[in-house]
Amino acid sequence: MDFNLPAELVDYLAKIDAFIEAEIKPLQAQDDNERFFDHRREWARTDFDKGGLPRPEWEALLVKAKKLADKAGFFRFSLPREFGGQDGNNLWMSVIRDHLAAKGLGLFNDLQNEHSVVGNFPFIVMLRDFGTQAQKDKFIKGSLAFELRITFGLTEPEHGSDATHMDTRAVRETRNGVAGWRIDGAKMWTTGMHKATHCALFARTSGKNGDAKGITCFLVPADTPGIKIEEYMWTFNMPTDHPRVSFTDVWVPEDTQFGPLEGGLALAQSFVHENRIRQAASSLGAATYCVAESVRYARERKPFGQELARNQGIQFPLVELATQCEMLRLLIRKTAWEMDQMPHPEVARQLSDKVSMCNYWANRLVCEAADRAMQVHGGIGYSRHKAFEHIYRHHRRYRITEGSEEIQMRKVAGFLFGYMGPNKH
Repeated sequence: MDFNLPAELVDYLAKIDAFIEAEIKPLQAQDDNERFFDHRREWARTDFDKGGLPRPEWEALLVKAKKLADKAGFFRFSLPREFGGQDGNNLWMSVIRDHLAAKGLGLFNDLQNEHSVVGNFPFIVMLRDFGTQAQKDKFIKGSLAFELRITFGLTEPEHGSDATHMDTRAVRETRNGVAGWRIDGAKMWTTGMHKATHCALFARTSGKNGDAKGITCFLVPADTPGIKIEEYMWTFNMPTDHPRVSFTDVWVPEDTQFGPLEGGLALAQSFVHENRIRQAASSLGAATYCVAESVRYARERKPFGQELARNQGIQFPLVELATQCEMLRLLIRKTAWEMDQMPHPEVARQLSDKVSMCNYWANRLVCEAADRAMQVHGGIGYSRHKAFEHIYRHHRRYRITEGSEEIQMRKVAGFLFGYMGPNKH
C-alpha cells in the first residue's frame, strides 16, 4: 500500500505554482487589483447600490485569469480530452483543490464564486451525458469560450432541499404552430442569473408531489418573456448573485428539453459526487491554511515576554484541528481514489456515504478552523485584514448549499443502518 502521491501529480502541482507566480500574481498586482483580496475585498467586489451584485470589473478580472489559465492548459484539466481537457480524475482534482485552497486568498483560487485556475465544469459533463447533439455543439463550445452561461433553476422558495415537491409546472402547449411547453413557477438561489444566457430550469411535467419521476429540465433562454428577477438575496457572504426568480407564462419550444422527459432529477444528481469530493478538498485546504497561519502567528507573537505558542490553551485546540485535517485528508484521497476505480453509476451505489462523510465534515472543520484562527490572532484575527472572516463566511454556506450536512448525515445513516447502499436489507 503506497500513500505517496504519484510523481506526475507532484510535478503538475509544481507547474501550477510556477504558472501562478509567472502570470496570475502579476495580474493581481496590476491596477490595484489587490483591493479584491485585502481588507477592502467585500466593498471592492460588491455594488451595494445595484442590488448587491458583483461589480463588473471584479467579474472581468476573474474571466481574464481563467483565460490565462486556459491558454496555459490548466483551466480545462478536469474535462474529457474531447473538450480540450486532460481527463483529470477525482484523486488529482482533490489534491489540486486542497493544494490551492491551502495557499489562502488570491486570484488563483477564490471559491466565493467557484473561481479557480483549475476549473470545475458540472454543466459540461451534464451536456455530454444528457444533451442532444445540437445542444452539445452550442452550449459546450459557447460555455468554454465564455460566450454562454447556464444557471441552475432547481431549488424552490417553499421546498428547499426537497426537489420532489416541486411547484413549478410545465404543460405542453403549441404556439404559432410550434409545439412546446408553457412553464409557470418560481425558483430560489438561481446563482449567476444576472449574467446568464440560459437557465437549466426544472419543472414538473407529470406525476404528483413527492414523486421522483415526472420532473423535466429545460434550457430556457434567460431573456424569454415571463422571466422576472424578483430580488437578489443578500447573504452572509457578499457580493450576491443569488436571486429569487419568477416564471410566468414562459413558453419554450420542444427542442429546449434537456435530458429525458420526466427524468430530470438524474441531471441534478449526475455530478453530485464529483462536485462534493472536490468541494470537500477545498474546505480541507482552507482549514489547513487557517491552522498553519495560527501556528505561525503563535510562534511570532510574544505577549508577557514569551511565545504565545507556549500556552497549552493555544496548542491543544490547534493540535485537535491539525489531527482532524490529517485524518480527513486521508479519507478524501482514499475516497477519491476509490471513485476513480469504478464506473460513474457505481459511485452512487458503493461510495455515496463516504463522499458525504468527506463533505459534511470538511465543511464543518473549516468553520471551526477559521473561528479558532480568529481567536488565536485576537483583535487582528477578527478584522478584515486577515482572511479568516472571509473563509468562514464563504465556507459556512457549504454546510447548507452543497447538500446540507443533515441531508448528508442522513445519507451516511442510510448506508450505515442498511436502508440503502450495498448492505441494504
